[in-house]
Amino acid sequence: MTRKTTHVVPDRDGGWNIKQGGGSRSSGHFDTQQQAIERAREISNNQDTELYIHRRDGTIREKDSNGNDPFPPRG
Repeated sequence: MTRKTTHVVPDRDGGWNIKQGGGSRSSGHFDTQQQAIERAREISNNQDTELYIHRRDGTIREKDSNGNDPFPPRG
């Protein structure tokens, strides 16, 4: 099963955006990454999605599955 995702990503014009996995439109734009993370956590919790927080270079800094981690882990 593919899990839906929410991403905090850098905006090329400055600031940070929240985007849904597979989507092209932003769910919100924020001046700081911390503001974007706080709002993205709310969205992620409400929509039961996995949260991905990216660095400025686009690599993934952190992931949060909102407590829905499979145990034992698949793999």
